[in-house]
Amino acid sequence: MSIRQRILIYFSVLSITVVGITFLLLYTVFKNYRREDFQQRIKDHIFSTMGILAEVRELDQDIIQSMGELTVNKLFKEKTLLFDEQKKLIYSSLDDTKIEFSSDLLNELNAERPIIETVEGEFDVVGVTFRIRGKQFYGISKAYDKFGHSKLDFLRNILWVFFVIISLVILLTSFILSKQITQPIIKMASALRVINMETAQNLLPIPEKKDEIYLLAQRFNELMTRLQSSFAFQKHAVHHISHELKTPIAILVSNLENLEKEKDPVLLKKGIQNQKEDTKLLGDMINALLEIAKVETHANLSFQRIRLDEVVFDACSEAKKLYPQFKFDIKIHPNIEQEDKLEIEGNNRLIQMAVQNLLLNCIHYSSNKRAEIMFQYQYGELKILFCNEGQAISASEVPFLFQHFFRGSNSQGKRGFGLGLVLVNKIIQLHGGKIDYHVDTQSRNVFTLHFPEKITV
Repeated sequence: MSIRQRILIYFSVLSITVVGITFLLLYTVFKNYRREDFQQRIKDHIFSTMGILAEVRELDQDIIQSMGELTVNKLFKEKTLLFDEQKKLIYSSLDDTKIEFSSDLLNELNAERPIIETVEGEFDVVGVTFRIRGKQFYGISKAYDKFGHSKLDFLRNILWVFFVIISLVILLTSFILSKQITQPIIKMASALRVINMETAQNLLPIPEKKDEIYLLAQRFNELMTRLQSSFAFQKHAVHHISHELKTPIAILVSNLENLEKEKDPVLLKKGIQNQKEDTKLLGDMINALLEIAKVETHANLSFQRIRLDEVVFDACSEAKKLYPQFKFDIKIHPNIEQEDKLEIEGNNRLIQMAVQNLLLNCIHYSSNKRAEIMFQYQYGELKILFCNEGQAISASEVPFLFQHFFRGSNSQGKRGFGLGLVLVNKIIQLHGGKIDYHVDTQSRNVFTLHFPEKITV
């Protein structure tokens, strides 16, 4: 069963049921009210009749007949019987209505049960007990509420007509609403057929109305964009890895074959050392690709408050151990007076990895073995600038800096595989920031990390 059919059936059945129950309750309430009102009129009629009899000292036949003629037309098809203390009949209304008198009804009337109200077919029957001038009397009256039943029949017919009309309106409304509700889903299903998973072309149209369909289409397009990025990364990585690894592996195999023929121990040792370095470089390339994949998939990441200045100081200390001749100059702008401005919510290991890559970049490309790291805070944003002198990157190469396996013209003759800046960019984006490159007024290469004050990870 389709969603449209379920909406049509569920809404229609529920609404029609509610309307039916409401009308039934309305009819039942009016029916009970009619019975109670009419039975009260019967009791009043009994009391008024007995009141007149009590005023008459001598109950002769002429008076009784005259009283019956006065009261017979007050209620339709009415029969009233009055009894004295010995439950002997002392009055019977003058009409042709037959009443099947049951002695049980008369016997049930007593001080503990002074009023009995019941229904016999279409007739309402009331029995009452009352005292007048110290004497006990009993009255039983039976009548047909012609006017009340006619109103009840009219109400029933009106309710049936309205029930049918409202049911038809509900069915029509349900049909229209189900069509309007499911139409965007049907359009979305049709649009899914022409979506290219690899290029993310022909994405779902985003409706103007911001409802659940809007949110679903938006999230789906975001998912498709991420899938497209994953497909692109996969194709790009496979292409470049095969290109980058093919030559080193071929050279490695060729060199190992040559080493098998080498007899000179010195040359053999040197050749083995070179192969170790090449193999390590190959391992570093694979590790870098794995780290990028981990960052992209957010694998096993936890976030806590970290001090960026402490991360930079620690990374510089580690770099100094490997490159003791290199000098790092760290500066913190005077406007950073509060320590919490140097804190972000992030993953300490990833931030350390990003900083270490930028420091190694400074070390490998610096012309004077010096680098300057500056902390600045402005417009609600913390900036970390990594500056070094050296050959600048050409303007035409800047757009490709953070792409996989890209190496600029200034990297000729230097070891590397064009993945360090890609990894840094992924890490910074994961932390809600960004990285950019420019050449400052002193012709220095400057990589800037931007961290917003409030980061949403």
